[in-house]
This record gives sequence, C-alpha cells and structure tokens, in this order.
Amino acid sequence: MDMSRQPSSESFNADGLAWPVVGTRVRKAESEEERQKRLDNIAGAVKVILENLGEDVDREGLLKTPMRYAKALMFFTQGYEQSLHSVTNNALFTEEHDEMVIVRNIDVFSMCEHHMVPIVGKMTIGYIANNKVIGLSKLARLAEMFSRRLQNQERLTKQVASALMEILQPQGVAVTMDAAHMCMVMRGVQKPGTSTVTSCMLGEFRNNQKTREEFLQLSKGH
Repeated sequence: MDMSRQPSSESFNADGLAWPVVGTRVRKAESEEERQKRLDNIAGAVKVILENLGEDVDREGLLKTPMRYAKALMFFTQGYEQSLHSVTNNALFTEEHDEMVIVRNIDVFSMCEHHMVPIVGKMTIGYIANNKVIGLSKLARLAEMFSRRLQNQERLTKQVASALMEILQPQGVAVTMDAAHMCMVMRGVQKPGTSTVTSCMLGEFRNNQKTREEFLQLSKGH
C-alpha cells in the first residue's frame, strides 16, 4: 500500500467516526438525562478546582461559573461526537476536474491537550481533484470537527489531511496550519507573538516537489 496516498483504515469506522476516543460512542448516544448528569459531574469538578485555587465559590461572580464552564467544555470538544458522514453531508460531486483546489486561512480554535488552554490559528487545505470535488464549506467543517477536541497541532494537521484523503480519494492532499499556543504565551516560556507551523502532504503533494511548491506558493496568496 502506498502510505503517501492512503491513511490507515483503522483510523476510520464504518459509521464515519474518525479517531474516536474511549467515550465517543457513549457521549454521542446519551440521552438528555445522561447529558445533564455529565454536565453536573463536570461542574462539580470545576467547583472543586475553584475551591482549591482559594476562591469563594459562593460569591456572585462564580456562582454559575462551574456549569457555564462545563457547557463550554462540551462545546469546545463537540468534534468527538461528529462523524465524517454528518460533516460532509454527501456534498461530493462528480466533476471533470483534475487540478488543485485550495481553501486558505480557515480560522481554527482548539485546546492543547497538555494544558487545556487555547490553540488559535489559521489552516489552509488543498487537494488535487480526481474527477470528484467536495463542497468548499465542508473543508472548513472538517477543520472544525478535528479542532473541537483536545489536540496537539501536529496531530490536528494530519487528521484533517487523512480524513480528506479518505472521503474524497483525490490525487493528493496538503494541509498547513499556523497557530499560536496559549501554553507558550500565558505560561512556560511566556513568548507572545510566537507561532507554530505544521504541514501534512499526502499523495502527489508528497511525491512531487513542484506540486508541493506550487501549493505552498498559492497558499501564501502569491
């Protein structure tokens, strides 16, 4: 198998879940009552954290914070519950096109899995069509699906590329991401203004240097 073209099938399930975590199916299938219990558990844990920070959890400004944060965390990680089928929504179209398609500067918001603080950046996604194209908005939705999880930037970049390769079977896929990590800005080395750049090249983008260079040039807007 040419690993530059085909991602591992073990990463994708028949129901369209991509890289599911231990609780993905439970979370996806739970009832409203079960969802509320999950929120209550998270809120209780947040309250304990606030107490151990030395805060007064009964003061006005913090009374509703535990539940607010619980709901926010569920939103920030909703990508675990999404499937490739629901995200793409059958927006794949047969088209006599075998050239490059690029969507630049997709806003990406994720959470660092090491410190659970934000990763904020831009992603550019490109592919070389193989007589089939995907709705352009679906590329942004793929980026959001994988960013709404606890992540590291290297894995996020690769997951988006591999998922697009899986569902579209193009001649090649290229993904780049430029992001700021709050774990480097707010703590640790505390270096505002730094950014991290990652890329994943599959198929023709990996095998053909000129194709790769064309993508990188076009992704910069030149």
